[in-house]
Amino acid sequence: MTHIAVIDIGKTNAKLALVDGESLTELAVVTRPNRSLPGPPWPHTDLEGHWQFFLHHLAAFHASHGIDAISVTTHGAAAVLLDQNGDVAVPMLDYEHVGPDGLAAAYDALRPDFAQTGSARLPHGLNLGAQLHWLLEIDPALAKRVAHVVTYPQYWGWRLTGELATDVTSLGCHTDLWDPWQSRFSSLVERLGLEEKIAPARRSNEVLGQLRPELAASTGLRSDTPVMVGIHDSNASLYPYLLGNEAAFSVVSTGTWVVCMSVGGDRVPLDPSRDVLVNVNALGQPVPSARFMGGREYETIRSGSDAVPSQSDREAVRKVGLMILPAVESSSGPYQGRKMAWIGSPENQGQQMVALSWYLALMTQTCLDLTGARGPTLVEGPFARNPDYCTMLASLRPEGVRIAGSATGTSTGAAMLCLPRATVPKTTAIAADAELAGYARDWTTASVAR
Repeated sequence: MTHIAVIDIGKTNAKLALVDGESLTELAVVTRPNRSLPGPPWPHTDLEGHWQFFLHHLAAFHASHGIDAISVTTHGAAAVLLDQNGDVAVPMLDYEHVGPDGLAAAYDALRPDFAQTGSARLPHGLNLGAQLHWLLEIDPALAKRVAHVVTYPQYWGWRLTGELATDVTSLGCHTDLWDPWQSRFSSLVERLGLEEKIAPARRSNEVLGQLRPELAASTGLRSDTPVMVGIHDSNASLYPYLLGNEAAFSVVSTGTWVVCMSVGGDRVPLDPSRDVLVNVNALGQPVPSARFMGGREYETIRSGSDAVPSQSDREAVRKVGLMILPAVESSSGPYQGRKMAWIGSPENQGQQMVALSWYLALMTQTCLDLTGARGPTLVEGPFARNPDYCTMLASLRPEGVRIAGSATGTSTGAAMLCLPRATVPKTTAIAADAELAGYARDWTTASVAR
């Protein structure tokens, strides 16, 4: 039996999961909030707090179950700058900080266009290249101080093994730093003066190295415990199905971000103005993708409510046409710049939750259409446990919607990086509801007309 510890950091929570390599189920999961620390000098990630949390629970998991390997998956738009001693050169910038917007014009003059990178121009620090440019400009001494740049999963790999790397999925996540068509760094790396400093790009499923001896001693793990290179979290959700499918399909990775990734779909023009981009999967291949901040939108509208809708709530929402029109989070997604609007007013929290779940499904369908998605759609993450979301999406996808059985799809995909054979996780088909077609048409018409 193989037990794989997965460091899994999303924008909202940091997790450590212990995955059984045979059943691909989580034996244990612990979490801590991924809250940014305030400046000075700017809002930044609590790297040391996360590190102590991971070390404590690695030791506990090993004592209770045993750990045979470690894998890492994190959100994108993140990197850590290290000095010559391997220490953090500057605090890791929170990508939602507005600072980089102040140098947007100068950065736009440097960045390659969409045709080279498949990377849409995004606000704040959502383009990693914009973060790096801003940091280097506001701190002129930083260029000399920085010896190495590592993408976020590989920062944890560095702390675990002492080996430096970046990975193709994190570089391919709207960074402006990667050319997905040529599988190489883009021209921006040289323009930023980082060509000798950014760590080599490696495949996610390679072994980065073995656990540092001092960490093995402090946690009880074996010193020869392998640590994988690591992977961007949405691509971790894609990875299991990438190995097990030859026909066209799509994966919807849900969390703070809902990321829709289409493999083998129709060739359609990709519109970066609608948050459409090209991700890079664990095999180094370009993947048309679109996304919106669905988890953030869900939390905003539900406002703490745990209401469970009734069937009468669903019927009322459909009959009166109660709708949320995009966008709740207007700084990203396919309807950027739009202000959210209600059509009608919910009579109770159950109706509000139905309208919210259907809104999120219709936004997902919009993203899938924008990427030319064909074949079955596989839903991973928290939204896979939302029956109203799943039913609406299934009613819009004629080739079917299936949900993953795993509670943490990113952790399962990251764990599979350690396994020699592909085992496709079990999924469950979702039944469609033909009566939702009219509601969906009305929502689309109203959203486009605004």
